[in-house]
Amino acid sequence: MTDTAPRTDSWTVAGRTFNSRLIVGTGKYRDYAQNAAAAEASGAEMVTVAVRRVNLTDPSQPVLTDFLDPKKYTYLPNTAGCFTGEDAVRTLRLAREAGGWTLVKLEVLADQRTLFPDMEETLRSLKLLTAEGFEVMVYCTDDPVYARKLEDAGAVAIMPLGCDGVLMNTAIAEARDPILMASAMKHAVIAGRESYLAGRMKKRLYADPSSPLAGLI
Repeated sequence: MTDTAPRTDSWTVAGRTFNSRLIVGTGKYRDYAQNAAAAEASGAEMVTVAVRRVNLTDPSQPVLTDFLDPKKYTYLPNTAGCFTGEDAVRTLRLAREAGGWTLVKLEVLADQRTLFPDMEETLRSLKLLTAEGFEVMVYCTDDPVYARKLEDAGAVAIMPLGCDGVLMNTAIAEARDPILMASAMKHAVIAGRESYLAGRMKKRLYADPSSPLAGLI
């Protein structure tokens, strides 16, 4: 008999618990209405917001919070476009003033072309932010030494080393049909998580036929 009961498989970061393991962005969409529709289709409970590129405070222009309700979605302000620790810290201070948000995504870039992070500046700004009470999810390289330094400095999540969730923006926002792609990624993340929970087959060094040869007539 197959167990068809609903599975509860939540994850937690900075004391906040989520059921969806997909985090979506709020940039590159045609407009905020399309962004909101894609977020709904994705099933995401957290949205990352580029504070320097998204309108959060100017009432004369469309405001993101009018389309993505902060009571429904956990906002994750990020420092996209920052190349120094000072810019990153200043940006997140503005986010806290605008919406009271303290759970944030820190990225300090080293190169405009590749968007690789500057790990020295990232670690320096992380220390400043944690001292001010921010709960920081950090965009970083897959350097285990720096990852440990970030953890020791108070990061609540290391990205991309962690596998608790998937953050995706451009692949959804720039698809021919962003809303359908958001739904597809929702199912992809669910499928990936369920396959992990199911447990992979035992690794083998050699091929093993699906139909055993033993006992052949």
